Amino acid sequence: MSKKAFIFDLDGVIVDTAKYHFLAWQKLAQELGIEFTPEHNEELKGVSRVRSLDIILELGGIQASQEDKNKWLIQKNEDYLSYLVDIDENEILPGVLPVLHYLKDKNQLIALGSASKNARPILEKTGIINLFDAIVDGNDVTNAKPDPEVFLQAAKKLNVTNENSIVFEDSVAGIQAANIANMTSIGIGEATTLHEAKYIFEDFTFIDVSFIESLIY
Repeated sequence: MSKKAFIFDLDGVIVDTAKYHFLAWQKLAQELGIEFTPEHNEELKGVSRVRSLDIILELGGIQASQEDKNKWLIQKNEDYLSYLVDIDENEILPGVLPVLHYLKDKNQLIALGSASKNARPILEKTGIINLFDAIVDGNDVTNAKPDPEVFLQAAKKLNVTNENSIVFEDSVAGIQAANIANMTSIGIGEATTLHEAKYIFEDFTFIDVSFIESLIY
């Protein structure tokens, strides 16, 4: 048995905090007079905070100074963090913990590869930070997905080749990043959206032990 690197995105894969990003962006958009729907929010999955703001401003046809953009980015993050104050292990999505514990039992390496700059406090609040051998988040990278930087850094930290790295993602940009890095891409979500992934599951409850074993051996 060889050791593999299992790299997980955070929002929408491990924890259900994506809804809080939506609420925070929607609040800002409303204040700017921009309609921002769940459908619009799909365009923000796997995208950096700065690019997300640009997408929303483009929706409203708004030109803004960098000073205003910086102010709005801070405001959005403060609103988002206010939703996270009381989160706990109940935010962990169904089926995730059994997979993480199974990988640990098999002495496999686990990393986080997320654009979120709040990844560490979220992992701490949900009580699973100790399950990760490496964490690479938005504080560690300069290029957003589909650039594979976040996954390349994670594999490097674990000293595992790209070919032996497996990525769990819920965004098109994340799947593309994994594919560009020549890693095994596993989509978590809708097959119609994540069709570029090598494997696709609606959520982790559809992933059984035999599938994980097939990735390890």
